[in-house]
Amino acid sequence: MTQPFDPNRLQFYLTIPSPCPYLPGRMERKIFTQLDPLTGPHLNNYLTHAGFRRSQNVIYRPACETCRECKSLRIRTSEFVPGKNFRRIMNANADLSVSVEEAFATQEQYELLHRYLMSRHQGGGMSEMDFIRYEMMVEECSAETEIVEYRNRENTLIAAVLIDRLRDGLSMVYSFFDPNIKKRSLGNLMILDQIKRCQDVGLPYLYLGYWVEGSPKMDYKARYQPCEILGPEGWCLKEVGA
Repeated sequence: MTQPFDPNRLQFYLTIPSPCPYLPGRMERKIFTQLDPLTGPHLNNYLTHAGFRRSQNVIYRPACETCRECKSLRIRTSEFVPGKNFRRIMNANADLSVSVEEAFATQEQYELLHRYLMSRHQGGGMSEMDFIRYEMMVEECSAETEIVEYRNRENTLIAAVLIDRLRDGLSMVYSFFDPNIKKRSLGNLMILDQIKRCQDVGLPYLYLGYWVEGSPKMDYKARYQPCEILGPEGWCLKEVGA
């Protein structure tokens, strides 16, 4: 059973500067705090709405000294209407089976994640993750979490996404897929599928983490319109090209 928490009693910590993974030549710092089993879901809700992001049992936000380019982004799911390209992606993947699973790590998921990391993020912070660390990421999280799996007709797992359930939406914590499958656009498919899940149950937002203008790694997030970014005055609509 979750318990209410007092935000005034939270202890926050600051990381040392390290190279920014999104904007070359810049340094990043993060402010973070720990989630615990009793208050974790409440805290995850509270801080996600304030621009924080969960990673295992830590929830963090950029706190860079000279840069404010990382902005939290969420999609207005009730107003989202897929365009021609997004409809093509959904139609191309209509043969996949989709299941929502409890937050329980499997060897099959880990092997898929490892292939994805070696192909897309070799040398990154997660690239040396072993099964034990993956198990901790999935199971030892103080949040309301589930895994959505995508399988082909041979029942082979080809994509998966770790999802947090929030009071007003879903938050995509981490997604991964078979890097050898090029034509299905699986990363986009998982976002489109979570938008549909939100629409089906009346949740107004899908949280996609941080968007960084000018970073090729982040450009895709702003293609989902309408979306909002979190600024000094709160959540505001981000228009295409703005």
